[in-house]
Amino acid sequence: MAMTNPLTALQVMRDAPVIPVIVLHDVKHAVPLARALVAGGIRMLEVTLRTPQALECIEAIAKEVPEAVAGAGTIRSAADAQASALAGAKFGVSPGYTRAVGKACHDLGLPLLPGVATGSEIMTAQEDGYTELKFFPAMQAGGLPMLKAWQGPFGDVTFCPTGGIHAGNAAEFLALSNVACVGGSWIVPTDAIRDGDWAQIEQLARAASQLPR
Repeated sequence: MAMTNPLTALQVMRDAPVIPVIVLHDVKHAVPLARALVAGGIRMLEVTLRTPQALECIEAIAKEVPEAVAGAGTIRSAADAQASALAGAKFGVSPGYTRAVGKACHDLGLPLLPGVATGSEIMTAQEDGYTELKFFPAMQAGGLPMLKAWQGPFGDVTFCPTGGIHAGNAAEFLALSNVACVGGSWIVPTDAIRDGDWAQIEQLARAASQLPR
């Protein structure tokens, strides 16, 4: 089951400065959350496969919020990729990289941002045709100094650092020439989702969408 006219990974990364890393425990939150993020200028939505409800949430967003682009995060297997595509995900994000995941996403036509934390992982992903990568966990794996060090040997790779990124340090990462966007959960606070405070999430999304890069 290959997708038709998929986005490219680079288009996903360049759409806005921040890709929200979303954890949803209740399907009823999916649609209003997506609408709030879109209203704030964030369309690329990474719904992580960390809860039993995640695929149903992706499906709800894909069906009911056409102006949003639902993606699946925490893809760890070919089965995850297939289930995500069936649910309506238009891109995938993985915490690491395996050739099985890379091949599955390629065969599905599902743009993938594979997670990498070392030079060897970057080279493996590149060998399989992936040059837009998620640097994860960014702060724990070297942060800004690591990304600066990679600018030389991996000048043809574009990164989305995720993990420990927040409103206070996002601009520093976005200023790097090899960073197209960052991933972060600060624009989708757990308590705001739980309380249905969509106005707060829209405000956080608007501020994130206006970060310079």
